Amino acid sequence: MCIRDSNKIFDENDIDRVVHFAAESHVDRSIRNPEVFVKTNVLGTLVMLNAAKASWELPDGTFKADKKFLHVSTDEVYGSLEEEGEYFYETTPYDPHSPYSASKASSDLLVKSYMDTYRFPANITNCSNNYGPYQFPEKLIPLIINNALQGKKLPVYGDGKNVRDWLYVEDHAKGIDMVQEKGRLFETYNIGGHNEKQNIQIIHIILDTLQEMLPEGDPRKELVSEDLITYVTDRKGHDRRYAIAPDKIRAEVGWEPETMFEEGIRKTIKWFFEHEDWMKNVTSGDYQKYYEEMYKG
Repeated sequence: MCIRDSNKIFDENDIDRVVHFAAESHVDRSIRNPEVFVKTNVLGTLVMLNAAKASWELPDGTFKADKKFLHVSTDEVYGSLEEEGEYFYETTPYDPHSPYSASKASSDLLVKSYMDTYRFPANITNCSNNYGPYQFPEKLIPLIINNALQGKKLPVYGDGKNVRDWLYVEDHAKGIDMVQEKGRLFETYNIGGHNEKQNIQIIHIILDTLQEMLPEGDPRKELVSEDLITYVTDRKGHDRRYAIAPDKIRAEVGWEPETMFEEGIRKTIKWFFEHEDWMKNVTSGDYQKYYEEMYKG
């Protein structure tokens, strides 16, 4: 959003909340084109902060009551955990390893600087890997679902043992809503799913669940096979493990994840079964070129 458009929206509306989701995403894209990520994630956040500040700030430098800017970020800003049993906390030092995570860390620090300098009314949330309906198939779970149903290769980076903490999107949305309503101003809250799994485990669970959910006689049942798993060259700077401890959000806001992975993946696959036209549409055209460039190795 440009400066003029964002200011116009604030001028024409009495806005109480900004929930700032907007960001370029996916690490692979950031490795190929980091400039876009800096423009959107860093400068874009600055535009939104300035628009909200200009609208909400009073002549004495304080801010109107009951206004809040909630900045949605990622656990990737914390870097990589090497030891089993370690977790990311809100106090974990930032250590981003990709252009994507560096751009998100930069945007987090901008929001923090506005809170510290201006006492700008804001919160930051850092979430673990999301999955669920409408997720674009550059991401692991929809990519594997889509490819498996077509009998295409299932690309796995490196040895497939990188660990992520998976958070069903509805649980994340509830967490964000609860923070914008109940979160203490100027605080950061980590939102994690307590669903740590290796990437290769995720693929096996998806394949098993597809086999279970596809009806007998469906020709796709014959296509879904572990033989499709194909190991490819590892991602540059690939973080080994992420895991969030959501202790603070549970204690202060009352949120905790409700959807375990086995339930969430069934709901996700069911949604994709019911929206095959959507998947066909988003995987046409430029997506095919992107896919070939990304996984040809």
